[in-house]
Amino acid sequence: MPGITLNKIATTVNGCRPLRGLNYRDRWSYLGLTPQALCFRQLRWLGSLLAFLTLFGTSAFGVFAQSNQNGASTPQSKSAAVDRSKYAVIIAGASGEPAYAKQFQQWTAALRGTLWGRFGFARNHVKLLTEKPVDAGEAPATAEEVKKVFASLRTELNADSLLFVFLIGHGSFDKEAKFNLVGPDLSAAEYNALLSALPTQRIVVFNMASASGEFIKPLAAKGRIIVTATRNGQESNATRFAEYFVAALSASDADADQDGHISVLEAFNYANRLTAEFYTRAGRLATEHALLEDNGDGVGHQKMEGGDGLMARATYIDSLSVEQAAANVAIAKLRRDRTRLEGEIAQLIGRKSSMPEAAYEAELERLFIELAKVNRAIKQGAVPATE
Repeated sequence: MPGITLNKIATTVNGCRPLRGLNYRDRWSYLGLTPQALCFRQLRWLGSLLAFLTLFGTSAFGVFAQSNQNGASTPQSKSAAVDRSKYAVIIAGASGEPAYAKQFQQWTAALRGTLWGRFGFARNHVKLLTEKPVDAGEAPATAEEVKKVFASLRTELNADSLLFVFLIGHGSFDKEAKFNLVGPDLSAAEYNALLSALPTQRIVVFNMASASGEFIKPLAAKGRIIVTATRNGQESNATRFAEYFVAALSASDADADQDGHISVLEAFNYANRLTAEFYTRAGRLATEHALLEDNGDGVGHQKMEGGDGLMARATYIDSLSVEQAAANVAIAKLRRDRTRLEGEIAQLIGRKSSMPEAAYEAELERLFIELAKVNRAIKQGAVPATE
């Protein structure tokens, strides 16, 4: 069977430079291709990729985001230029007991500090609601105050604003999904109404509470990215996902493609992996399985598949500086091209069974080569060469 080989793609993209002597990880890195983008695990029929799959197996999505043996990471403390197009709402709900109260407070403080520092959020653009407010910049995490915050955002935001909503705490599910607040709770449907009233569709929701998986379907909509710590309402134990998500924001190895920025997908993958490792180390059965939904169909996935993950990959928690943005107009177009090509590859894979094998392989090879060129151009800051 004719196949798509790494050397064949490399020759087209890079001239005659051979890839002998490089392992599979280095070869794909050399081409600027990432396993997340190419969905390699769906291409088992390609003999040229068999060694890659054998080597990385089910960890392919985290291959470029591996921690060292101690799980340590290198914090990046440099503050970014303030980006006034970004907003965040952090809600730390009812804890139920002192141990959780301390945990939620630590995660919330770390999250707010990182948004203000590394990620360039304006201080007054980060709205914080907590169980027991300790300063003037916080509000109580009650249904009334949550509604007030979102009412204020209706006038603060515009169509180009990017809003992040972080829910840290406990959740419940009894016919309808809720996030536990101080006093009466708000349901997923009520949060959807609050989000739908905003002038922007660019919304990222991280519900990191127990039973949060039931928020996926009610919140799914065009332009939204929804991340939940659990896959359904039955996963009702206290979650650890928030801890590792916050860690991802300061971890150098969370930047899987090493482009200097953290995308929503990268943070999700990192937190998902470390959460699973936590249960493995503890010898416990995992009681949470995080989901991502960003194509509006209301069906979440545990990794980049089923049409989910493309928007999350192109949405960054941090921002380019003014200087970087001015110098990277071409890069922005290349990133859009990359997202388009990834979508075309996913669609082509979905049509595989209805296409002649030769036509499928030829089109897949063409898309791979084009994607490799775009990725290398992004890395080099140049326009890709044309045939």
